Amino acid sequence: MFFNFITWAPAPEIFSLGPLTVRYYGVFFAVAFLLGYYIVERMFRRENAPEEWLDKLFIYVMVATVVGARLGHVFFYGWDYYSVHPEDILKVWEGGLASHGGAIGILIAIWLFSKKVTKRSMLWTLDRMVIPVALAGAFIRMGNLMNSEIVGAETTLPWGFQFLRAHVANPEIPRHPSQIYEALAYLATFVLLMYMYWKKDAHKRPGLIFGVFLIGIFLARFLIEFVKENQEAFENAMTFNMGQILSIPFVILGGYLIYRAFRRPPVETAAGKRK
Repeated sequence: MFFNFITWAPAPEIFSLGPLTVRYYGVFFAVAFLLGYYIVERMFRRENAPEEWLDKLFIYVMVATVVGARLGHVFFYGWDYYSVHPEDILKVWEGGLASHGGAIGILIAIWLFSKKVTKRSMLWTLDRMVIPVALAGAFIRMGNLMNSEIVGAETTLPWGFQFLRAHVANPEIPRHPSQIYEALAYLATFVLLMYMYWKKDAHKRPGLIFGVFLIGIFLARFLIEFVKENQEAFENAMTFNMGQILSIPFVILGGYLIYRAFRRPPVETAAGKRK
């Protein structure tokens, strides 16, 4: 028998109107998008960046995030299934998004955006875009919590959650609320990046904010994976699971970008007058 643990079994839907169902995950995603738009708009205004860049940027990033996260899940976690059922790849509504795939998708989108729209270095965009992305990561993990998915490993700690709706063996066994751990880590990263941008003018050292973002997000992901359930059965035989393996290159890249940023003098970043 378990005592003093948190029983967690909320319905993932907030309400339904006929065929329309509003879910916590979707609301969190929408709030993250709106806040992200506002934050980047303030940055662009501060630096006199052309207003039309903003709308184009979010279209690029939104499409890349969904496509990248879906394909990341397909290739990194579910290829055995999707190689036999390719028609199911498009069924995003059934679940299955991988944050590492989303990160790769965003990088590709920013490369295209920089090449076709700003005509500036990718780092100029990334140093601004990743700040709201960190906040979005926190909101998405709270959506995962409301869905009772991506649950933690078993624990005897008093804040363990009994995820009664989770698709795991023995859901009544207390588990780490790993979604909350990640959400707090991403929120802390967001606060740090906001401080670096607004108080320390870190955006004048290209790649510095992006580098800190990569370490803050993916080092946290690497460490928290130790107290999470593996997402796929094949990971059980691995020393490091897929999420950890995919996080290592991002952490290394982050370290390199921070080193590179401090090896070079700061630069002016204003993009010109708004039209």
